[in-house]
Amino acid sequence: MPTIHDVARAAGVSKSTASRALGHPELVAAATTERVLQAAREMGYVPNRAARGLARGRAGIVALVVPTLANAFFTPIIGGVQTRATEEDLQLTVAVNTLDSDTEVRRFERLAREVDGLIIVAPRGTDQTVTQVAGMKPTILVDRELDGVGSVVADTASAFAELLTGLADAGHKRVLYLSGPGQSWQDRQRQQAVREAAERRGITLDTVGPYLPTFEAGASTLETVLQSRASVVLSYATDLGIGLLLSLQHAGRASWSMYPDSEGRLAVAGIPGTPMVDVDGTQLGRQAMDRLSSLVADPDQPVVAEQLPVPVAWPTS
Repeated sequence: MPTIHDVARAAGVSKSTASRALGHPELVAAATTERVLQAAREMGYVPNRAARGLARGRAGIVALVVPTLANAFFTPIIGGVQTRATEEDLQLTVAVNTLDSDTEVRRFERLAREVDGLIIVAPRGTDQTVTQVAGMKPTILVDRELDGVGSVVADTASAFAELLTGLADAGHKRVLYLSGPGQSWQDRQRQQAVREAAERRGITLDTVGPYLPTFEAGASTLETVLQSRASVVLSYATDLGIGLLLSLQHAGRASWSMYPDSEGRLAVAGIPGTPMVDVDGTQLGRQAMDRLSSLVADPDQPVVAEQLPVPVAWPTS
């Protein structure tokens, strides 16, 4: 049975172009679409996912599992996975699952039976649970590493260390870090990175938390932050930092400069308008889908733990 690869080769186009010509012809030049359709007709190619799936023993469906849809961090990841899945002529289903209870694990098991592979974003599930569910189908983890499981991680830990170093260069001697959820793998990496950076620069780092990565959680930290002797606060998540900054502003204690304030006002770093990590969520999602596609095709390939560099965006003024 001819494949999309065969059609693309016969038409003289890439696989992704052939896929778009067959599934979304409005995105491809008319002449190219006609060339792809002609090749498909001559080869007897049937662009039917179910038929192809039966022939290959696959469903032609992959799943992306996220803990919530309320966190804007996951939106570009979903978009990146979706774009890459379309290029691979795969159907994507997005499921919300926190993987923090037996009920959620059973829901996950039902999903896993219906798909060819899984991309899992599980910042708070235990290592044991995530390892268990990752063994059900070819799996790629996003923003988390576990032995024996392929992963794609944004190296935010290095970016946080760079950010803290910049704050030290600005003259800050004491930094307060608002930590993320207690089970967060990324938060553990960030805490270690900023702690080591603080030691290298000879400044004091205090850590409070854990906190959920939400605006409400950030606002609730006001009294704790005011009782600290820090001159700047570095937050685990953007929403957490914004919630704190607005509370500081309401209390008349917010500083809009990244330099120490002589009147005891506090700056908040890691949010828009301040030095912050710049994660390319779309690329993170695309790379995870690329890895999963390769793993589904060859489940016996070596496990790869890939880290994507993350720059720090410094305000220009």
